[in-house]
Amino acid sequence: MMSPFGWLYDRVLQWSRHPHAPWYLSAVSFSESSFFPIPPDVMLAPMTLASPEKWMRLAFITTVASVLGGVLGYFIGYFAIDQVAPYLREWGYWDEMERAGEWFATYGFWAIFIAGFSPIPYKVFTIAAGAAMMVLPVFVFASVVGRGARYLMVAGAVRWGGAPFEAAIRRNVDRLALVTIVVVVLLVVYLKM
Repeated sequence: MMSPFGWLYDRVLQWSRHPHAPWYLSAVSFSESSFFPIPPDVMLAPMTLASPEKWMRLAFITTVASVLGGVLGYFIGYFAIDQVAPYLREWGYWDEMERAGEWFATYGFWAIFIAGFSPIPYKVFTIAAGAAMMVLPVFVFASVVGRGARYLMVAGAVRWGGAPFEAAIRRNVDRLALVTIVVVVLLVVYLKM
């Protein structure tokens, strides 16, 4: 019997072995940092499983594309916050944007670092950083450190775990997906409170 998320995991694993997979990874990483909802980790992990010797290169590609996408998000916030505000409200990101702006006033660099490293929606912080007119070099540095640490950790853990890690992920993909969904829902509820 096929598990609910197993077929999707298998499909992503096939895509991750495609000759153009690094380009797909770059596109997902770039777009996720400013507007796309799916994080690049879902491609980075299986790509690392498919080519463990390339783990650092894959983490580097993901980081660079993500930071460049973050800069796009920053410029959206800096130049076009009035135009995108209605969409942020409609999509339910506005309260998070306001909270992110408060975090910049208090924590600056650390707000971007934590957003870059954690599962908090990074795109909200990139746009909010631009809207708050955060100093761009500080924003870029915090993004490189936060995103780089995250993707090196993901790729390194997958590289270190190897085939047994892949088998464990495959066996537990439904549980992992359920836990991820629960964490995201709890995070959204927490941020809305």
